[in-house]
Amino acid sequence: MNIRHAKSSDAQTILDFIHLLADFEKEPDAVKTTVKDILRDGFGDKPYFKCLIAENEKNEAFGIALYFFTWSTWKGRPTLYLEDLFVKPEARGLKVGLKLFKELSKIALENKCLRLDFSVLDWNTPAIDFYEKLGASNMKEWFSYRMEADALITTANINF
Repeated sequence: MNIRHAKSSDAQTILDFIHLLADFEKEPDAVKTTVKDILRDGFGDKPYFKCLIAENEKNEAFGIALYFFTWSTWKGRPTLYLEDLFVKPEARGLKVGLKLFKELSKIALENKCLRLDFSVLDWNTPAIDFYEKLGASNMKEWFSYRMEADALITTANINF
């Protein structure tokens, strides 16, 4: 298994994995992302994300890890945020996820990150078990929140 950084020619592969993840998470119709979006935002002038691809000896992709950097106000240092990690079912048990996570950890350390953050669905016990074996902890005192486009527009237009 080889882990490498994605290239612009991998945009369709990345999108295919995003769809596989959406299917796994029981949200097959939620993905609106296109290859054009991936090319623009991952490989354009101002990339918003990076991606690792796990391949076998035949150059067949078996997993991805899509990530980006943030910054911690309390640590005063960068952090790495793992947006998506997905391994095809036929490659599970082959340590693909572990190899991707190992590479992410190296990238985080090379970039002087003091933290690697990610979210996991509460019903995804295999992922929870995997992450906890690696030393990750559930931050039970924190709730995840999200503002979708309508809420952003409403908030941006509030008059005081």
